[in-house]
Amino acid sequence: MDLDAVADELYALRPEDFTAARASAVAAARTAGDRELAERIGALRKPSLAAWAGNLLVRSRPGEVEPLLRLGEGLRRAHQDLDGTQLRELSRRQHALIRALSAQARQLAKEAGHPIGESVQREVETTLHAVLADPDAAQAWASGRLTKPLSATVGFPAAAEGARPQRPTPPEAPARPDRKADEQRRRRLAEARRDAEEAERELRTRKDEAAAAGQAAEEAKRQVERLQRRVDELTGELERTRGEHQQARFAERSARERAREADRRLREADRRATTAAARLDRLTSS
Repeated sequence: MDLDAVADELYALRPEDFTAARASAVAAARTAGDRELAERIGALRKPSLAAWAGNLLVRSRPGEVEPLLRLGEGLRRAHQDLDGTQLRELSRRQHALIRALSAQARQLAKEAGHPIGESVQREVETTLHAVLADPDAAQAWASGRLTKPLSATVGFPAAAEGARPQRPTPPEAPARPDRKADEQRRRRLAEARRDAEEAERELRTRKDEAAAAGQAAEEAKRQVERLQRRVDELTGELERTRGEHQQARFAERSARERAREADRRLREADRRATTAAARLDRLTSS
């Protein structure tokens, strides 16, 4: 038993199952004589509903974690140099991706038997905004062990801190284009766009897979319901048939008893008839 394995197991559970499972793991560590591990397990915090939904998204859709992380890296790099138009384009893609992923988290929570409401879904979206803006938040989310929703930081400060302030050009010096800086901006923009497009393609693929899986699940549910109705019908028919079979067996036994009784009476009547005929024969012959 080690802390990582226990934590992975605990944070994969629904929130209402967390506390009891943690207590069981603490007891197991103490039984094994590892008091330090027991204390570290006991320090693991129960996740909020929004944190659990975010962890569920990471664990259930691992293929979508890396594209989102790459998109965040591209956004943070490009944020230093992009102009307003380019920022609005990337922001639009960012918000569309976050809405789609939060909707997936909500669907996964519903499928796991723990539906979430609009307020919790907004907390999931806030966490995803933080993932794109902050590399530390991205790392925490990717671990699948959040205990509370992450706070989005407005303005991508990680990128802003690395931005260099522009110095005003002296009036007497003519402005000259910085070709190297322009090339870097174009390269960063191209990388950011590629990351965003790849993330969108990946998202569309996962959405199609999720839709197909959801449709298959609904069809399987309908099939189960149809079969259950048929089972109920057959069960009722079986019970009726068993009752009829019991009645038929009872009627058969009764008929056999009557047949045996009739045969016995027939034999008695035959004996009496034989005796009477013999007596009559004796009387007539004398």
